Amino acid sequence: MAVDPPWGSRRAWLVFLDSNVIIAGLISSTGASAAIRNLGETGHIRIVISQHVLTEIDRVIQTKFSDRFPHLIDQFRAFMQNAAPLLTENPPAARVRQAEAAITDPGDAPILAAAKSAQVDYLVTLDVRHFHTPRVRAHLPIPILTPAEFLAVFRDFLENL
Repeated sequence: MAVDPPWGSRRAWLVFLDSNVIIAGLISSTGASAAIRNLGETGHIRIVISQHVLTEIDRVIQTKFSDRFPHLIDQFRAFMQNAAPLLTENPPAARVRQAEAAITDPGDAPILAAAKSAQVDYLVTLDVRHFHTPRVRAHLPIPILTPAEFLAVFRDFLENL
């Protein structure tokens, strides 16, 4: 999938990560989500998350993964320290309502609204069913990619420098 970078090569890409990408990148040290985490930790991209994403990650780790992955919270803390993501405020309720009109799962509206408010270059999510729709793409006219798609774009960009 070819997506042109939205800016010149002089600043790091601003990449909003959905909580599912961060959690997947913490659980497995291989795969596209882990590679994106590494790009953020090494400063090749600038990861952007919202307060809502932080809350969701904490909830998911505590309710779904604390028994199987007891060190996941420590890995998340290390990620926050090493990647130092840009943390955005949760968007206003009016902006979340606008996002709800564009996405089929109202639970994902805060993510969509936060990515739009943050004016990022890319939104990366594993939630293809809810985010990869024409209505969502019309609401947020930036590339919305899976981790593998984002890595392909990033690789293409590097190869064409």
